[in-house]
Amino acid sequence: MLLNSKGQVTIPADLRAKHHLHEGDEIDVIEVDGVLTINRAERAESRGHRMVRRLRGSGTDAATDGMSTDELMEFLRGE
Repeated sequence: MLLNSKGQVTIPADLRAKHHLHEGDEIDVIEVDGVLTINRAERAESRGHRMVRRLRGSGTDAATDGMSTDELMEFLRGE
């Protein structure tokens, strides 16, 4: 891995997949006995929690109340 001019590194895709790391996940870089380690931030929300928080309440609009699935899909697609 190379450290870029901004001090950033790219975690290889296979390691991101293995450790369930996704874009937007918070991580901590910690020094232990002179060795840097990368850890998932304990306070961080999971990807699923972030998605639910962002979408919460978005399906309760009077404009869509009572629509069928087909009508809702047309509405969301702007058709």
